[in-house]
Amino acid sequence: MVPLPSIAAVGSAVASGALEEGVVPIENSLEGAVNDTLDLLIRESLLRIRRELILPVEHCLMVRSGAVAEEIQVVISHPQALGQCREYIERRFPKASVMAALSTAAAVEQMKVSQVPAAAIAPRRAAELYGAEIIDEGIQDRPNNVTRFVVLARDDHPRTGRDKTSLCFSFAEDIPGQLYGVLKEFADRDINLAKIESRPTKDGLGRYMFLIDLEGHKQDAMIAEAISLLQARVSICKIFGSYPRYEEARL
Repeated sequence: MVPLPSIAAVGSAVASGALEEGVVPIENSLEGAVNDTLDLLIRESLLRIRRELILPVEHCLMVRSGAVAEEIQVVISHPQALGQCREYIERRFPKASVMAALSTAAAVEQMKVSQVPAAAIAPRRAAELYGAEIIDEGIQDRPNNVTRFVVLARDDHPRTGRDKTSLCFSFAEDIPGQLYGVLKEFADRDINLAKIESRPTKDGLGRYMFLIDLEGHKQDAMIAEAISLLQARVSICKIFGSYPRYEEARL
């Protein structure tokens, strides 16, 4: 395991060949999509999703050894972790400011060199890696805090018969019925869409990239046909990958 400071750093390491695979969060049960990961997949042409993992996440509050909780003035973490622990922070440290970091690991590093009394929110493993002291654990606002992670690689996973495909697309113009027309291609072929969401294209207000997770592999006949028809309707289409669905029974 090689810890890296940010989601972007993981993507760059995999795309360049420095690492064969990288694991990044893509969705959380409390805070929703991890936008840094979605933006990485949209812009980086060499990356593919090769697998997914669904894991419970427990956040801990950690400080420099010997620090006093009552003196903490700033709480540092990744925006997702801050959101997942929002109620705890407001209750325990109502006067403290919050500071966003590129990752929970980076938050621990920033906490250790902070000029003011600081705490970081991160998984227990981060305390072990960076020599921090845990002063509270299980601080997420809901006990069923689950995060979906994806394994990034430079090649696709072969068909398994229990697959999922993730892709994105956008339109050149905003015309009524366009999105319906695309989604109908999947519905007409009994292809189940597990998720659909949008992200700004960053090309102008009101312009969006649509992201879909669907059940099946891109090499399945019906899915290949639907994707081909989709590509004819849109200006941009990128397949993030086809990969085995995570079996929740493993949790």
